[in-house]
Amino acid sequence: MSYSLGPNQYGKAEVRLVTVSRSSSVHSLRDLTVSTSLRGSLAATHLTGDNSDVVATDTQKNTVYAFAKDGGVDEIEDFALRLGRHFVTSFEQISGARILIDEHSWDRISDHAFSGGSREVRTTAVTVSGSDHWVVSGLRDLVVLKTTGSEFHGYPKDKYTTLPETSDRILATAVTARWRYQGTVSYTESFAAIRSLLVSTFAAKHSLSLQQTLYAMGSAVLEARPEVAEIRLSMPNKHHFVVDLSPFGLENNNEVFYAADRPYGLIEGSVVRDDAEDAGLAWYSLPEF
Repeated sequence: MSYSLGPNQYGKAEVRLVTVSRSSSVHSLRDLTVSTSLRGSLAATHLTGDNSDVVATDTQKNTVYAFAKDGGVDEIEDFALRLGRHFVTSFEQISGARILIDEHSWDRISDHAFSGGSREVRTTAVTVSGSDHWVVSGLRDLVVLKTTGSEFHGYPKDKYTTLPETSDRILATAVTARWRYQGTVSYTESFAAIRSLLVSTFAAKHSLSLQQTLYAMGSAVLEARPEVAEIRLSMPNKHHFVVDLSPFGLENNNEVFYAADRPYGLIEGSVVRDDAEDAGLAWYSLPEF
């Protein structure tokens, strides 16, 4: 039997980083989770245990903290690019780096006090290979719901089908979206605009299926934002079932629901610009959705 070492990478996962800007009496708080992964000439450590080319994961962790102080954290995409380029240019044996950053939200109470924000997370995944780089940004756990304007009917039926058709239902989901940037980008402005498009399209689109809503949301982003080459969406259907109140002599006119947490439908898909720049390594080792 023959075999060989395949693609591999290693790094420090989920480095917790909180920074406080005290440049004025109104403090600014940033709460990040940073993961680093490196690729390169690393066969020796796998095959013989020779660690002479291994940049320790503890070193990677310390670099995250040092860069947060030396240069600060502004755009998470730019922070990730600084880290990735540092590892690739500082170590001859390292040819590629992937930096993942999640930003957690806090709501301001006063000039220097905060309360925990929503579960929604802003994300970026930056890949550096030699002199090239790719930026995939997005969000996770954007929870949206509308109480009407959604139908589901016309699907095939067999002996296992029990779901009744409906022309008026609650539609709810927790959106995970990742989009690949191309060209020059103002990251914070772009993120805010894309998030707004996703939310407004979900609300406005009369939905015959969650698949139709997903495509409409992705299309709205590509139509309005030329810096986005493609967008990938994962949207669980957070089912709300009408409760049968007839045993109690009560009529339920789409007013009382059971919110099921599992199992759930999971709808995933992508919308890609026809003239998009080549994706290169943008999605390397990232989940498809």
